[in-house]
Amino acid sequence: MAIGFGIVGCGMIANFHARAIADIRGAKLLGSYSRSLASAKSFSAEHGGIPYDSLEVMLSNPDIDVITICTPSGAHMEPAIAAANAKKHVIVEKPLEITLKRCDAIINACKKNRVKLFTIFPSRFHQSSQLLKKAIDNGKFGRLTVADAYVKWYRTQEYYDSGAWRGTWTLDGGGALMNQAIHNVDLLSWLMGPVVEITAQADMLAHKRIEVEDVVVATLRFANGALGVIEATTAAYPGALKKIEIHGSEGSAAIEEEDIITWDFARMTKTDHALVKKMAGTTQTGGGAADPAAIGHYAHAALFRDAIRTIQGKSSNSIDGKEGRRSVEIILAIYKAASSGKAVRLPLAKDPVIPYRKTGVKRKKP
Repeated sequence: MAIGFGIVGCGMIANFHARAIADIRGAKLLGSYSRSLASAKSFSAEHGGIPYDSLEVMLSNPDIDVITICTPSGAHMEPAIAAANAKKHVIVEKPLEITLKRCDAIINACKKNRVKLFTIFPSRFHQSSQLLKKAIDNGKFGRLTVADAYVKWYRTQEYYDSGAWRGTWTLDGGGALMNQAIHNVDLLSWLMGPVVEITAQADMLAHKRIEVEDVVVATLRFANGALGVIEATTAAYPGALKKIEIHGSEGSAAIEEEDIITWDFARMTKTDHALVKKMAGTTQTGGGAADPAAIGHYAHAALFRDAIRTIQGKSSNSIDGKEGRRSVEIILAIYKAASSGKAVRLPLAKDPVIPYRKTGVKRKKP
């Protein structure tokens, strides 16, 4: 029996969701919703399904089993809760939401209605990420000592000016960290486990007419004792592939987008040497370093397949609401540390009152 999908929001990222659904046998896009019927019609003409300008009407379609949320980050909660109340399973594009309160509202609505909740973090489904996770879990690194995440991307001023919501606290929820680097924040915490303390600095250095940071540097202490660094920017021309480095007393490894670029251990095996050769040059896209559209959808498709298996009871949900919430909490703690100039302990008791701001600049329409 086919799994029916509906998409909320018909912007750029929705195209990747639609392409992923099209690649999955037994999945079908049945509808798309936008406040603009013209946008929904244009999207449906390209990807199929019925165009809707009423979310309520789309949610009443009994053949739709899953709703994917592709609205701006700070507008995920309302359609996600509506979908859960309509007894639809919910897939939410990153971040799950931009505050812990709004994340929890989505999680609780899905729990109350006994529907599954998934967060979009496709980087976890890259083979290099899976191999790195397995090596950590098997103790290959010995004592974990240092773990770093680098996202040094470039976004033009035109990118921020292209939508009045971009670069705002209200709908973007943050800048280079919340919007672009969240994938590596998720990877780092998935690989290393809980973060317990953070210090940070952030600034808006190269862009105009935005409220949020375009440069941020944070230092972390993990529950396992290891230390780490997160660097994120959208002001590093021409943009570089995102990178994760893991170091320990018996080995080091690094992945750049999908490539394994370092795999060096005190006890190297034939399998290790073969892996290094196999996993070099596997990156299939530009990773979004300079062009937000320069990503592939195959990892989205892998995540959607995992979601379908979970819905069918054939698998367990690897990236549920709790997992989606974790990266948001880390990012909010970094903003709090940058704003206060003080170390911040996790878990956060509540949402930070004031996010990082350089001056209190208000977003202006271009």
